[in-house]
Amino acid sequence: METKTRNTCLIWHIFREDDILIYDDDQIHLPEEKNPEILGIEPIRFRETAYPEGEVIKWAEVTAETEPPEGMKFAPRRKVLEVLGEENFASSGKAYHFMDWTRKNLFCGRCGSPMKDSEVERSRICTHCDHVEYPTISPAVIVAVEKEGKLLLGRSPRFPKGRYSVLAGFVEPGESLEDTVKREIREEVSIEVDDIEYFGSQPWPFPHSLMLGFTAKWKSGAIRIDEKEIEDAGWFSPEEFPEIPTTLSIAGKLIGHFLKNRKN
Repeated sequence: METKTRNTCLIWHIFREDDILIYDDDQIHLPEEKNPEILGIEPIRFRETAYPEGEVIKWAEVTAETEPPEGMKFAPRRKVLEVLGEENFASSGKAYHFMDWTRKNLFCGRCGSPMKDSEVERSRICTHCDHVEYPTISPAVIVAVEKEGKLLLGRSPRFPKGRYSVLAGFVEPGESLEDTVKREIREEVSIEVDDIEYFGSQPWPFPHSLMLGFTAKWKSGAIRIDEKEIEDAGWFSPEEFPEIPTTLSIAGKLIGHFLKNRKN
């Protein structure tokens, strides 16, 4: 539920399209103000979302033409993970998730009437037909596949130059998570896996994914990339690793888990 709050947390997450506003100085940080207007910013909309345990997430959305105040800049949200740390990445991810969900549900998908925030739960309700929309969450699997002491790493065309990672993909309707693991690995690199084990999860707000991590072992097949989602893939020993994701991401944690177990 979107509510006013008694919490004294002052951090605001201010978004311009997919970028977030940060101070651009020696100690990069998020703005801590009573409201966005103090910074001279005119938001399209803003909210304070309260959680039962006391956490409050404050967010605001501005137009694509909005210029940052002096001493600040709009930065890609992925930079928040690398520069501001895991806690701020988590809170900014929640803020972006709510902001993106709100702007995509301004009008009812059933009758086209305006939507409003619910007063009793975290949802948006049609002002005409009472249709209810809850925040969208898209589950995806991410998998560390091992073969003879080597790790399967692939490169997506969307990655920064030189970056490789473990493979991932979205869950299809009617699939179990284990079925998704097998299908995604088969589709992207043409191999079969088994010994699938759950590792952990991480919200990934790009824009509203929930990454579910698994480990698996190679079963059969030779790597043949699909050339759509993957432009290169191979088996890598630690000594051969290319550039890999930060250890704050679940991809990096899966790779770190592989390295730790290999040393042991």
